[in-house]
Amino acid sequence: MEIDAAREVRTTCPYCGVGCGVLAKVAADGQVSVRGDPDHPANFGRLCSKGSALAETIDLDGRLLHPEIYGRRAGWDEALDLVASTFSQTIAEHGPDAVAFYVSGQLLTEDYYVANKLMKGFVGSANVDTNSRLCMASSVAGHRRAFGSDTVPGTYDDLELADLIVLVGSNLAWCHPVLYQRIAAAREKRPEVKIVLVDPRRTMTADIADMHLAIAPDGDVALFTGLLAYLGQHNALDRAYITAHTTGFGQALFAASVLDLAGVAAATGLSEDELGRFYGLFAATPKTVTVYSQGVNQSSSGTDKVNAIINCHLATGRIGRPGEGPFSVTGQPNAMGGREVGGMANMLAAHMEIENPEHRERVQRFWNAPAIAGKPGLKAVEMFQALAEGRIKALWIMATNPVDSMPDADAVEAAIKACPFVVVSDVLAETDTVRHAHVRLPAAAWGEKDGTVTNSERRISRQRAFLPMPGEARPDWLIVAEVGMRMGFGGAFSYETPGEVFAEHAALSGFENDGARDFDIGAYGEIDGEGYEALEPFQWPAPSRADPFWPAGHLPLEGGDTQLRGLRTSSSAGDWRKPSGELISPLEGEMAGRPEGVGTTELQPIRFFADGGYFTPDRKARFIAIRPTTEIRTSPDYPLILNTGRIRDHWHTMTRTGKSPRLSQHIAEPFVEIHPVDAQRFGIGDADIARVSSPRGDVLVRALVTARQRQGSLFAPMHWTDQFAAKGRLDTLTAPLTDPISGQPALKHVAVRIEKFAAKAFGFAVTRQRPAPDTAAYWAVAKCNGGWRVELAFADDDIDWAGFAGSLFGASAGAEMSAYHDSDAGQHRIAAFDGDRLSGALFVAPGPVAVSRGWAAEQLSADHVDRRGRLAIVAGRPGGIDVDRGAIVCSCFGVGANQIAEAVRRGCGSVAAIGAALHAGTNCGSCRAEIRVIVDAQSLQAAE
Repeated sequence: MEIDAAREVRTTCPYCGVGCGVLAKVAADGQVSVRGDPDHPANFGRLCSKGSALAETIDLDGRLLHPEIYGRRAGWDEALDLVASTFSQTIAEHGPDAVAFYVSGQLLTEDYYVANKLMKGFVGSANVDTNSRLCMASSVAGHRRAFGSDTVPGTYDDLELADLIVLVGSNLAWCHPVLYQRIAAAREKRPEVKIVLVDPRRTMTADIADMHLAIAPDGDVALFTGLLAYLGQHNALDRAYITAHTTGFGQALFAASVLDLAGVAAATGLSEDELGRFYGLFAATPKTVTVYSQGVNQSSSGTDKVNAIINCHLATGRIGRPGEGPFSVTGQPNAMGGREVGGMANMLAAHMEIENPEHRERVQRFWNAPAIAGKPGLKAVEMFQALAEGRIKALWIMATNPVDSMPDADAVEAAIKACPFVVVSDVLAETDTVRHAHVRLPAAAWGEKDGTVTNSERRISRQRAFLPMPGEARPDWLIVAEVGMRMGFGGAFSYETPGEVFAEHAALSGFENDGARDFDIGAYGEIDGEGYEALEPFQWPAPSRADPFWPAGHLPLEGGDTQLRGLRTSSSAGDWRKPSGELISPLEGEMAGRPEGVGTTELQPIRFFADGGYFTPDRKARFIAIRPTTEIRTSPDYPLILNTGRIRDHWHTMTRTGKSPRLSQHIAEPFVEIHPVDAQRFGIGDADIARVSSPRGDVLVRALVTARQRQGSLFAPMHWTDQFAAKGRLDTLTAPLTDPISGQPALKHVAVRIEKFAAKAFGFAVTRQRPAPDTAAYWAVAKCNGGWRVELAFADDDIDWAGFAGSLFGASAGAEMSAYHDSDAGQHRIAAFDGDRLSGALFVAPGPVAVSRGWAAEQLSADHVDRRGRLAIVAGRPGGIDVDRGAIVCSCFGVGANQIAEAVRRGCGSVAAIGAALHAGTNCGSCRAEIRVIVDAQSLQAAE
């Protein structure tokens, strides 16, 4: 679309599945600022730390701006012709299953739809799968087994209406902070609300929990089958609901009764007292929501975990009513949209089933397609195994980085390198996956592309462009459509706008539906360009007005759950993208735009299944009989369990968040959490460099010794890649072990060992140019204002440190060097100045370097005329009136631990008082638990 003037544009955040509304403002000088949309019903104005920093991630540094073929720049026609002809030739010679698409929950629904249509309807293969397989496939499988459809029954409002919230395998405070804050705000109004956290780690989410169940890895099936047995034993069942709306209860209850309470305790690692208190609380609280995420899904028993949870809600009839139900929260911004269009290898478009011949015929007829996939395709892990075996000969990867995110990542990288023809559509010129592409296609990024996404509560929202597409970048739907036309499929892919794609997607959802399928947005099947541009967030289903179907007892407003409130047009701006540096979302207390009253909005939320109406042949839900099993994966060689996951301020493989200095302040390097007892056992000290190994590989990470970690287990984040660390690709350790039903990998239960890396020297540096410290055994780079910061460790200390520093800084021959050397003590400190500006500073020590890192990074942006100030840099700490903020706790406002501690000493005795004094914790709120830890520690110290 054309960008013709600067203005504020309503769009949607590109991070997690909460689906927050964003207002993006482009000023006349090209500066971009963002704030939460107070009218969006997902977030009511709040943004998390990542969303608040979006303006820092839209620069063109590192962007792929032109098509490339075998490393040379090419035109679009040449590149598209090569992709189309190679795929067509491969299909002709080896059959349709010799090609595959691997796509992403980062794609917009329109992108997903066109890719799925091309592969399943015109190539005739179902070999299109998605990185969403890694995060929510077990939820899909569990929903389909129980409900007959992939239906999320409830809404976000239920989190505010529940009297008990059970969080299972979900670090909501860090991974879905806006939902966490909705719960926290509701609880402030109703302190009687109870919250239970089920997680092996004591995460920051535990700060809000009344009960933390530090469950053994993969103990969830035993926990919830035990709960079902308890409900049966204590007559805490809704027998009327079971009889009227379900089948299979007797078999499920019998299977669940295999373990008595002692057996459940043994399988979960919990005490019988803990189990009794949790079970009693669940049984006694009708308004219960069970929220679950990756800790449930990323398991070889993930589907059974999902169904064990759902069984308990079906048995109590707690589903589809306000404040009641199982709730899967998704990790990606459009994993749900991908599910709607059939973007997974075992699904058809519009929630139709690839195994169902009637559904296949219906989709083929709607598309007027020459072929339709007749069987499920290869799921993600299977796909890359087939690639390694040579069965897939042409692969197209879109908007994802499988070399880092897939399990057994080294084997995945080797398979991609060996594939005869690899196409990658991406926004960056250098990622660990893009480097292996034969054809690189420049895709439009967030802020440049138009389309829709669906969040975890089934709410469809628009992403709108507010910046022009740079270079020759194109939206993914258009790239795929162009290839489809060049493969000879002509009119089926002759879309001119994403709105046309959306209208077709909506029409297919309502085609011959008549209430037989859950997903129906037929009301938008004839939407025109103006209506698409003005489209406001709405929940599905939204069938056409001629269709009488709605979930029983929950009639939405005409045309969905919202009314169009006038035309919203997109913004325009020049080519300049300058983040303003101003944070525009300092919300405190209530969410901006939040209507009065807990759990109410002007829009009526749409829920499913309160009165039955499931999407099985008999319209009844299915209880699934599940027998808990225990699997021991540790051995004498690999005695620990590794749990992988995310951290607060980074996202996936950091292709976006790695651009933001603000987001790199909180945690700037890969790390592993280890319990103090395990640390002592394996000789690991706090801040040591540790080698974590599995039978498949090893990584080097910083050790963080903490009692928050379960004994016998480790935790490490999955974000670091070869672009940001020497040896931090965590999924080189994980096995290609999957759930037998969903195909989702078991990324949270990996047998490993840990040992101290024998570093001879440690270092920390700040530098204006991006460093390339290849001589260091361990390094991790992170963006900071004015340049980069880098952590270092060396296997050898016989190094010319001055020469190393000059190379690291890229210092000019005439640079002024200041240095301090104590070779006997292994201490070296070197700073280089170009005029009045710091080019870089290096600090070397025989142990972990004690330097004020935040303060040192700030010196890259300062003027250094005074010689005394230059000596302070060499000393590594501020002098005079300069302030050392300490480790950054609040990324939104750049508030450090030292500042918080000082505020406590001056009388700020609560998180709220800290917020009033420093603003820390008043935007996204995800740092509030860390603030409380500092407040409590300082208060205890004062009391002593």
